[in-house]
Amino acid sequence: MLAFLTDIWSHRNLVWRLTQREIEARFRGSFLGLFWAVIVPLFMLGVFSLVFGTIFQSRWARPEGAAMASEYSFPIILFSGLIVFGILADPLNRAPGLVMENVAYVKKVVFPLEILPLVALISALVTAAISFAVFLVVFAVIYGLPPVTIVLLPLTLLPLMLFVLGAVYFLSSLGVFLRDLRHIMPPLTTAMLFLSSVFYSPENLPEDYRWLLYLNPVTPAVTYARDVIFWGRLPDLLEWSATLMFSLLVLIAGVYWFMRTEKAFADVV
Repeated sequence: MLAFLTDIWSHRNLVWRLTQREIEARFRGSFLGLFWAVIVPLFMLGVFSLVFGTIFQSRWARPEGAAMASEYSFPIILFSGLIVFGILADPLNRAPGLVMENVAYVKKVVFPLEILPLVALISALVTAAISFAVFLVVFAVIYGLPPVTIVLLPLTLLPLMLFVLGAVYFLSSLGVFLRDLRHIMPPLTTAMLFLSSVFYSPENLPEDYRWLLYLNPVTPAVTYARDVIFWGRLPDLLEWSATLMFSLLVLIAGVYWFMRTEKAFADVV
Protein backbone atom coordinates (compact mmCIF):
# COMPACT_ATOMS: atom_id res chain seq x y z
CA MET A 1 0.00 0.00 0.00
CA LEU A 2 2.91 2.35 0.75
CA ALA A 3 4.39 1.68 -2.69
CA PHE A 4 0.99 2.38 -4.24
CA LEU A 5 0.66 5.71 -2.44
CA THR A 6 4.19 6.66 -3.45
CA ASP A 7 3.37 5.86 -7.06
CA ILE A 8 0.20 7.94 -6.96
CA TRP A 9 2.10 10.87 -5.46
CA SER A 10 4.78 10.68 -8.13
CA HIS A 11 2.07 11.02 -10.79
CA ARG A 12 0.15 13.81 -9.05
CA ASN A 13 0.70 16.26 -11.92
CA LEU A 14 -0.66 13.74 -14.41
CA VAL A 15 -3.68 13.15 -12.17
CA TRP A 16 -4.45 16.85 -12.11
CA ARG A 17 -4.00 17.27 -15.88
CA LEU A 18 -6.31 14.34 -16.62
CA THR A 19 -8.88 15.73 -14.18
CA GLN A 20 -8.78 19.13 -15.87
CA ARG A 21 -9.15 17.53 -19.28
CA GLU A 22 -12.11 15.45 -18.11
CA ILE A 23 -13.94 18.42 -16.60
CA GLU A 24 -13.33 20.57 -19.69
CA ALA A 25 -14.52 17.73 -21.95
CA ARG A 26 -17.92 17.73 -20.23
CA PHE A 27 -18.64 21.28 -21.36
CA ARG A 28 -16.57 21.50 -24.54
CA GLY A 29 -18.60 22.79 -27.48
CA SER A 30 -21.43 24.18 -25.36
CA PHE A 31 -22.26 27.89 -25.62
CA LEU A 32 -22.12 28.57 -21.87
CA GLY A 33 -19.24 26.21 -21.14
CA LEU A 34 -18.34 25.89 -17.44
CA PHE A 35 -21.28 28.14 -16.50
CA TRP A 36 -23.46 25.03 -16.86
CA ALA A 37 -21.81 23.72 -13.68
CA VAL A 38 -23.50 26.61 -11.86
CA ILE A 39 -26.73 26.79 -13.84
CA VAL A 40 -27.66 23.10 -13.42
CA PRO A 41 -27.51 23.11 -9.57
CA LEU A 42 -29.54 26.33 -9.47
CA PHE A 43 -32.11 24.84 -11.80
CA MET A 44 -32.35 21.64 -9.75
CA LEU A 45 -32.74 23.61 -6.53
CA GLY A 46 -35.55 25.58 -8.15
CA VAL A 47 -37.27 22.35 -9.21
CA PHE A 48 -36.95 20.88 -5.70
CA SER A 49 -38.37 24.07 -4.20
CA LEU A 50 -41.37 23.94 -6.53
CA VAL A 51 -42.10 20.22 -6.17
CA PHE A 52 -41.26 19.53 -2.53
CA GLY A 53 -41.65 23.01 -1.06
CA THR A 54 -44.74 24.31 -2.89
CA ILE A 55 -46.64 21.32 -4.29
CA PHE A 56 -46.03 18.65 -1.64
CA GLN A 57 -45.23 21.15 1.15
CA SER A 58 -42.74 18.71 2.64
CA ARG A 59 -41.13 19.54 5.97
CA TRP A 60 -37.96 18.30 7.65
CA ALA A 61 -38.22 18.13 11.43
CA ARG A 62 -35.31 19.49 13.44
CA PRO A 63 -33.53 16.53 15.08
CA GLU A 64 -33.25 16.22 18.83
CA GLY A 65 -30.08 17.65 20.28
CA ALA A 66 -29.54 20.08 17.40
CA ALA A 67 -27.45 23.07 18.49
CA MET A 68 -29.13 25.37 15.96
CA ALA A 69 -32.76 26.25 16.54
CA SER A 70 -33.40 27.28 12.93
CA GLU A 71 -35.94 25.50 10.79
CA TYR A 72 -34.81 24.85 7.22
CA SER A 73 -36.86 24.19 4.13
CA PHE A 74 -37.10 20.62 2.86
CA PRO A 75 -35.70 21.43 -0.64
CA ILE A 76 -32.42 22.88 0.63
CA ILE A 77 -31.88 19.95 3.01
CA LEU A 78 -32.65 17.55 0.18
CA PHE A 79 -30.27 19.41 -2.14
CA SER A 80 -27.40 19.02 0.34
CA GLY A 81 -28.01 15.28 0.49
CA LEU A 82 -28.04 14.96 -3.29
CA ILE A 83 -24.69 16.77 -3.52
CA VAL A 84 -23.17 14.23 -1.15
CA PHE A 85 -24.81 11.36 -3.01
CA GLY A 86 -23.28 12.61 -6.26
CA ILE A 87 -19.81 11.98 -4.83
CA LEU A 88 -20.73 8.28 -4.77
CA ALA A 89 -23.06 7.89 -7.74
CA ASP A 90 -21.01 9.50 -10.50
CA PRO A 91 -17.75 7.54 -9.93
CA LEU A 92 -19.56 4.24 -9.27
CA ASN A 93 -21.66 4.52 -12.42
CA ARG A 94 -18.56 5.24 -14.48
CA ALA A 95 -16.35 2.65 -12.80
CA PRO A 96 -17.25 -0.48 -14.83
CA GLY A 97 -16.34 1.25 -18.10
CA LEU A 98 -13.43 3.28 -16.79
CA VAL A 99 -10.67 1.05 -18.14
CA MET A 100 -12.53 0.21 -21.36
CA GLU A 101 -12.94 3.93 -22.09
CA ASN A 102 -9.17 4.29 -21.97
CA VAL A 103 -8.04 1.28 -23.99
CA ALA A 104 -5.24 3.32 -25.55
CA TYR A 105 -3.69 3.68 -22.09
CA VAL A 106 -3.99 -0.04 -21.29
CA LYS A 107 -1.53 -1.03 -23.99
CA LYS A 108 0.99 1.58 -22.89
CA VAL A 109 3.34 -0.05 -20.41
CA VAL A 110 4.49 3.29 -19.02
CA PHE A 111 1.00 4.65 -18.30
CA PRO A 112 -0.12 4.25 -14.66
CA LEU A 113 -3.65 2.88 -14.96
CA GLU A 114 -4.07 3.08 -11.19
CA ILE A 115 -4.61 6.84 -11.42
CA LEU A 116 -7.82 6.50 -13.48
CA PRO A 117 -10.12 5.73 -10.49
CA LEU A 118 -8.56 8.63 -8.59
CA VAL A 119 -9.23 10.97 -11.53
CA ALA A 120 -12.87 9.83 -11.59
CA LEU A 121 -13.26 10.58 -7.86
CA ILE A 122 -11.57 13.99 -8.05
CA SER A 123 -13.75 14.94 -11.00
CA ALA A 124 -16.86 14.08 -8.96
CA LEU A 125 -15.49 16.07 -6.00
CA VAL A 126 -14.93 19.14 -8.20
CA THR A 127 -18.51 18.89 -9.48
CA ALA A 128 -19.77 18.52 -5.90
CA ALA A 129 -17.67 21.51 -4.79
CA ILE A 130 -19.24 23.71 -7.49
CA SER A 131 -22.73 22.58 -6.50
CA PHE A 132 -21.90 23.18 -2.85
CA ALA A 133 -20.69 26.71 -3.63
CA VAL A 134 -24.08 27.39 -5.24
CA PHE A 135 -25.74 25.84 -2.18
CA LEU A 136 -23.78 28.10 0.19
CA VAL A 137 -24.75 31.24 -1.72
CA VAL A 138 -28.43 30.33 -1.61
CA PHE A 139 -28.14 29.32 2.05
CA ALA A 140 -26.46 32.61 3.00
CA VAL A 141 -29.10 34.65 1.16
CA ILE A 142 -32.01 32.86 2.84
CA TYR A 143 -30.68 31.94 6.30
CA GLY A 144 -27.47 33.88 6.80
CA LEU A 145 -24.15 32.30 7.72
CA PRO A 146 -24.16 28.56 8.49
CA PRO A 147 -22.87 27.26 11.86
CA VAL A 148 -19.11 27.19 12.35
CA THR A 149 -19.15 23.38 12.31
CA ILE A 150 -19.43 23.54 8.52
CA VAL A 151 -15.62 23.80 8.34
CA LEU A 152 -15.53 20.12 9.34
CA LEU A 153 -17.51 19.07 6.27
CA PRO A 154 -14.49 17.65 4.36
CA LEU A 155 -13.55 15.59 7.40
CA THR A 156 -17.06 14.20 7.78
CA LEU A 157 -17.05 13.16 4.11
CA LEU A 158 -13.62 11.50 4.28
CA PRO A 159 -15.01 7.99 4.98
CA LEU A 160 -17.33 8.25 1.97
CA MET A 161 -14.51 9.39 -0.32
CA LEU A 162 -12.26 6.50 0.76
CA PHE A 163 -15.10 4.00 0.32
CA VAL A 164 -15.94 5.32 -3.15
CA LEU A 165 -12.29 5.21 -4.24
CA GLY A 166 -11.93 1.60 -3.08
CA ALA A 167 -15.18 0.60 -4.77
CA VAL A 168 -14.13 2.30 -8.03
CA TYR A 169 -10.84 0.40 -8.04
CA PHE A 170 -12.69 -2.87 -7.61
CA LEU A 171 -15.49 -2.13 -10.11
CA SER A 172 -13.20 -0.67 -12.77
CA SER A 173 -11.17 -3.88 -12.73
CA LEU A 174 -14.20 -6.14 -12.60
CA GLY A 175 -15.80 -4.22 -15.46
CA VAL A 176 -13.01 -5.32 -17.79
CA PHE A 177 -13.96 -8.97 -17.33
CA LEU A 178 -17.70 -8.55 -16.71
CA ARG A 179 -19.08 -6.11 -19.28
CA ASP A 180 -22.66 -6.41 -18.01
CA LEU A 181 -21.61 -4.60 -14.86
CA ARG A 182 -22.00 -1.19 -16.50
CA HIS A 183 -25.73 -1.92 -16.95
CA ILE A 184 -26.10 -3.04 -13.33
CA MET A 185 -24.58 -0.03 -11.59
CA PRO A 186 -27.09 2.75 -12.54
CA PRO A 187 -30.14 0.95 -11.07
CA LEU A 188 -28.02 -0.13 -8.10
CA THR A 189 -26.96 3.42 -7.29
CA THR A 190 -30.57 4.55 -7.74
CA ALA A 191 -31.61 1.96 -5.17
CA MET A 192 -28.88 3.25 -2.85
CA LEU A 193 -30.32 6.74 -3.24
CA PHE A 194 -33.79 5.78 -2.04
CA LEU A 195 -32.49 3.35 0.60
CA SER A 196 -30.51 6.10 2.29
CA SER A 197 -31.29 9.22 4.29
CA VAL A 198 -31.19 11.57 1.30
CA PHE A 199 -34.99 11.96 1.04
CA TYR A 200 -35.88 11.30 4.66
CA SER A 201 -34.36 11.34 8.11
CA PRO A 202 -33.26 8.05 9.74
CA GLU A 203 -35.53 9.02 12.65
CA ASN A 204 -38.50 8.42 10.35
CA LEU A 205 -37.83 4.69 10.43
CA PRO A 206 -38.69 2.47 13.40
CA GLU A 207 -35.65 2.10 15.64
CA ASP A 208 -35.58 -1.69 15.14
CA TYR A 209 -34.99 -1.25 11.39
CA ARG A 210 -32.89 1.90 11.45
CA TRP A 211 -29.62 -0.04 11.45
CA LEU A 212 -30.48 -1.38 7.99
CA LEU A 213 -30.36 2.16 6.66
CA TYR A 214 -26.80 2.54 7.95
CA LEU A 215 -25.63 -0.44 5.90
CA ASN A 216 -25.78 2.00 3.00
CA PRO A 217 -22.53 4.08 2.98
CA VAL A 218 -24.53 7.10 1.79
CA THR A 219 -26.54 7.34 5.02
CA PRO A 220 -23.76 8.15 7.51
CA ALA A 221 -22.12 10.57 5.04
CA VAL A 222 -25.37 12.48 4.44
CA THR A 223 -26.22 12.46 8.15
CA TYR A 224 -22.77 13.76 9.16
CA ALA A 225 -22.87 16.43 6.46
CA ARG A 226 -26.28 17.71 7.53
CA ASP A 227 -25.24 17.73 11.17
CA VAL A 228 -22.34 20.11 10.52
CA ILE A 229 -24.10 22.19 7.86
CA PHE A 230 -27.53 22.72 9.42
CA TRP A 231 -27.68 21.62 13.02
CA GLY A 232 -24.30 22.74 14.35
CA ARG A 233 -23.44 19.43 15.96
CA LEU A 234 -20.50 17.08 15.55
CA PRO A 235 -20.80 13.45 14.44
CA ASP A 236 -20.36 10.80 17.08
CA LEU A 237 -16.58 10.20 17.19
CA LEU A 238 -16.82 6.46 17.76
CA GLU A 239 -19.34 6.00 14.95
CA TRP A 240 -17.33 8.18 12.56
CA SER A 241 -14.12 6.29 13.41
CA ALA A 242 -15.77 2.93 12.76
CA THR A 243 -17.04 4.21 9.39
CA LEU A 244 -13.55 5.47 8.56
CA MET A 245 -11.90 2.13 9.41
CA PHE A 246 -14.41 0.24 7.28
CA SER A 247 -13.81 2.60 4.36
CA LEU A 248 -10.03 2.14 4.71
CA LEU A 249 -10.49 -1.62 4.50
CA VAL A 250 -12.61 -1.22 1.35
CA LEU A 251 -9.92 1.01 -0.17
CA ILE A 252 -7.11 -1.42 0.63
CA ALA A 253 -9.10 -4.37 -0.75
CA GLY A 254 -10.03 -2.44 -3.90
CA VAL A 255 -6.45 -1.35 -4.57
CA TYR A 256 -5.15 -4.87 -3.96
CA TRP A 257 -7.69 -6.35 -6.38
CA PHE A 258 -6.90 -3.74 -9.05
CA MET A 259 -3.14 -4.23 -8.84
CA ARG A 260 -3.48 -8.02 -8.92
CA THR A 261 -5.68 -8.00 -12.03
CA GLU A 262 -4.11 -5.07 -13.91
CA LYS A 263 -1.65 -7.27 -15.84
CA ALA A 264 -4.55 -9.14 -17.46
CA PHE A 265 -6.25 -6.02 -18.85
CA ALA A 266 -4.23 -5.92 -22.08
CA ASP A 267 -5.12 -9.56 -22.87
CA VAL A 268 -8.85 -8.94 -22.41
CA VAL A 269 -9.32 -5.60 -24.15
